[in-house]
Amino acid sequence: MPEHPDLIRLRNEYARRAGQASRRGRYSLFNPAQLFAVQQRQRALLKCLLQNGLYPLSKQRIFELGPGVGGILLEILSFGADASRLHGAELLFSRAQKAHERLASLPLICADGQNLPYAAESFDLSMQFTVLSSILDDELRANVAREMIRVTRPGGLIVCYDFWLNPANSQTHGLRPAEIRQLFPGCAIKFDRITLAPPIARRIVPFSWGLALFLEGFKIFNTHYLASIRPESAVRRDG
Repeated sequence: MPEHPDLIRLRNEYARRAGQASRRGRYSLFNPAQLFAVQQRQRALLKCLLQNGLYPLSKQRIFELGPGVGGILLEILSFGADASRLHGAELLFSRAQKAHERLASLPLICADGQNLPYAAESFDLSMQFTVLSSILDDELRANVAREMIRVTRPGGLIVCYDFWLNPANSQTHGLRPAEIRQLFPGCAIKFDRITLAPPIARRIVPFSWGLALFLEGFKIFNTHYLASIRPESAVRRDG
């Protein structure tokens, strides 16, 4: 079967980004604005996991959709996850290969998010970080979300971290709460609006970390949602 056109677009887009040397410093933790964003996201994620009864992580079977080169998985390991219970499925082979180099002991695979090679209800925690917003095709995005529900046990947790607006990037599709609810029907969902808008953070954080914290606390300047999604029942494929 021919590959979906939007998957081909995604491969080309990430290859283009990988070739942009100017982007590398922007997303380094040596960049104060990036460090601020990552630490704030980590705080919000840890709070979410604790509130939803996922502590300790060592007891949970965990899956990340689109782990890239493994940055989030490394964070989850540092939070106490058991490497033998931590899984990831990455679309792009080059990224999956780099993730394997960093996390050789983890069962990482290269796979299309529409057809994950896992049994239904395999995981206690499933996660995606800015994957769904990278998909422009509505049907493809819905298929990926449906697979995330399928592989997560009823009563487990799906964590989605994604932005609701990114006018500077035409290769993305911002996700507002109403659309996230449509993508995950029949689920109980809570939203936390986090992450100070990067253009603001890049200007303010190098001079005043405290002011950046103050502005982020207002929420109105924040560009992302951390959605805590509780599947009530697994969605199974027809047939």
